[in-house]
Amino acid sequence: MRRFKILHRTYYNFSGTVRLEPHALRLRPKENHELRIESASLDITPAATLRWHNDVEDNTVAIATFDMPTQQLAIESEVIVQQFNESPLDFLVDGYAADYPFAYAAEDSLVLAPYLLTTAQQASEPLAEWIAGLWRVGEPIQTYALLQRLCVHINQSLVYQAREQPGVQTSADTLSRGSGSCRDFASLFIEAARHLGLAARFVSGYLYAEPSAANYGSTHAWAEVFLPGTGWKGFDPTIGKLVGTDHTAVAVARLPESVPPVAGSFVGPPGANLDVGVWVTELKKV
Repeated sequence: MRRFKILHRTYYNFSGTVRLEPHALRLRPKENHELRIESASLDITPAATLRWHNDVEDNTVAIATFDMPTQQLAIESEVIVQQFNESPLDFLVDGYAADYPFAYAAEDSLVLAPYLLTTAQQASEPLAEWIAGLWRVGEPIQTYALLQRLCVHINQSLVYQAREQPGVQTSADTLSRGSGSCRDFASLFIEAARHLGLAARFVSGYLYAEPSAANYGSTHAWAEVFLPGTGWKGFDPTIGKLVGTDHTAVAVARLPESVPPVAGSFVGPPGANLDVGVWVTELKKV
């Protein structure tokens, strides 16, 4: 078991005094048999009333409502988590799905249908041609090996580039530019997996890593694919690795834009500066 402290600070500095509308906060990690929350705190200025609920994806969401006008919104989340997924390669895929291609069981297909849909923008000829360069119809390959090949190829053939602009590039944009952010790489991986008939979803969270061009104190994004017998398995194309204890998932969704860490609006003079800082620190075992 490994322990991590995750500090996530978000500051909005407005151009004048504003009235804050309700804000949705997705900052609490997803607990399961691989991750437990040891402690968690959420400090907000100006003071907010919080209403907690779980959305349709079972993500934990806090709705913050405000009474006082302000010129700044400060949100500080501190969480200590215990990570147990120390052997991410220790899994078994059901026999019928071990080799690609395969078809999901009828009952699973009904539930997974939204995660198999490709958008009109993403179902592009460049994406199909790019995938054809990775795997040819008729080539014998294990399902996991194909996904790992895809994950590593994105990491090795594209250039990571931090982007402050909101939104996610289409797969065609990422391929034509030859670069993208972690959310762009995750989206490309997801669309490629869906093109191959594999259910995939977007994950927003945190990555523990030494500071670098690909990790400079921000939230992180990767992808999960549903593998029968194993469940949702994480792949991180930004670093070209299977998801393990270095990754802390906060929210999952069919579409990347559905799970921003902080989402809300304000009424007042236009303009606001955003400052975000994320620090993930490994702690000693207790």
